[in-house]
Amino acid sequence: MSYLALFAVCFGAATFIPIPSEVLFVYELTQERSWGLLLFLASAGNTLGSFVNYGIGRFAIDWALGKGYIKPVVFEKGRRTFERYGPWSLLLTWAPVIGGPIMFAAGAARYGWWKFLILVAIAKTLRYGALMLGVMGYV
Repeated sequence: MSYLALFAVCFGAATFIPIPSEVLFVYELTQERSWGLLLFLASAGNTLGSFVNYGIGRFAIDWALGKGYIKPVVFEKGRRTFERYGPWSLLLTWAPVIGGPIMFAAGAARYGWWKFLILVAIAKTLRYGALMLGVMGYV
């Protein structure tokens, strides 16, 4: 598998598509590859893929509200919850099931993209870093 494939799989895994990028990442770690480059590519791909969910939240929320797919009361409750816990909840974007909706909520709440980038990059890098340490035998 190539470095580009790892980046692409990790990018896709950050969206609402359920791709187990960790499996490929761990496999690549067991091959004769640069661990630092693998960590960088997996984290960068997953972080940039997170902007898909963020973008959907930011640019599609008005359309979804207008079509009635999301009730305004539900949206306001979610927006208030994100504004209360938002920055710290972005550190959970690595988690399956809840990560995608948190990223969507950040976009819908119009959270600053550069703050989103920093917090999500930290979360994603820590996740892949922990996996890497586990493979190396440090965990």
